[in-house]
Amino acid sequence: MKKISILGSTGSIGASALDVISGHTDKFQVVGLAAGENDELLHLQIEKFKPSVVALFSDTGTEKLKRKVGDKSVRIASGIDGVIEVATMSDADMVISAIVGAAGLIPTISAIKANKDIALANKETLVMAGEIIMRELNGRGRIIPIDSEHSAIFQSLSGEKKENIRRLILTASGGPFRNFSKEEFKDITPEDAMKHPNWRMGQKVTIDSATLMNKGFEVIEARWLFGVSYKDIDVLIHPQSIIHSLVEFIDGSVIAQLGIPDMRIPISYALNYPDRLENALPPLNLVKIRNLSFERPDVEKFPCLTFAYESLEKGGTMPAVLNAANEVAVSSFLKREIHFTEIPVVIKETMDSHEVCSIREISDILKADKWGREYARDLIKKRN
Repeated sequence: MKKISILGSTGSIGASALDVISGHTDKFQVVGLAAGENDELLHLQIEKFKPSVVALFSDTGTEKLKRKVGDKSVRIASGIDGVIEVATMSDADMVISAIVGAAGLIPTISAIKANKDIALANKETLVMAGEIIMRELNGRGRIIPIDSEHSAIFQSLSGEKKENIRRLILTASGGPFRNFSKEEFKDITPEDAMKHPNWRMGQKVTIDSATLMNKGFEVIEARWLFGVSYKDIDVLIHPQSIIHSLVEFIDGSVIAQLGIPDMRIPISYALNYPDRLENALPPLNLVKIRNLSFERPDVEKFPCLTFAYESLEKGGTMPAVLNAANEVAVSSFLKREIHFTEIPVVIKETMDSHEVCSIREISDILKADKWGREYARDLIKKRN
């Protein structure tokens, strides 16, 4: 019986993970759950899965949850310390890191220091602090990616030698605006951007997919997960989202992982690695799909993808600033404070104004993150 803690249990990845676990209660037991503010859903999850420790970032939500639960057998913690408690609890074998954004960094690195295996969905952890994370991981647990693209590469590399890799090829659906002209971008609303053609995801990651920033983050994540140069990582638009990523080897062979676009597949693989879990999802029907197409990303319309490569080239604190500026810009877009077209502008201006520093410890990352957020917020205030 593998014991699981989930950071971000009320989000889309967390809910999907619990759905997988509920179909395999003979293999998995939920011992810890952490969430942001959704005390109502967390209450339902407590009743169903009976964890021993739960946590909410929100102090107000925590008090409401305590009144609802009233069960002394469940410890209810709050704030970042509570989430870290869930991430490091002694009886957890694996921690699913699915908190959205930079908020997932400290709990994830705490879980690594506690020698936990990490099923990683929080890409910002590696975007901000990949060098530190991989250093901390050395000799401790392991990271098994949940993102469909990195899971695909992870599976395609099974049994292969790193020196035989020529390049990694990440696929992207292209989002809802792939065929929009640049003139049409000015009228995009948050509601438009939330209509992803293939995947059901949370707000922030869906907007990131619409700008291709999400794919840029995945390039950074792949660089650290698989130890390859960013120069050997390519992105292809694949609107059908059936081929989740590919690996090209030095002999010209290409191995790809295919499947329907459902996050429960890579989640189940991470949970039960190296064995696979049977599920009741519909099988992939290539005859029905008929055609699989590919094209180069249009970086003039979607410049956020290039920002990720630029941040890797400059290194140091730049990826953390990239992430910080993006989080601020996306939040402002969702609040209708800026237009969709201003998201990359805010990010680029913040990056251009940042003086890159080397990274020695996690405090360097947090300092850069704070600077990036403050600078991006000031830019947005001036634009308004």
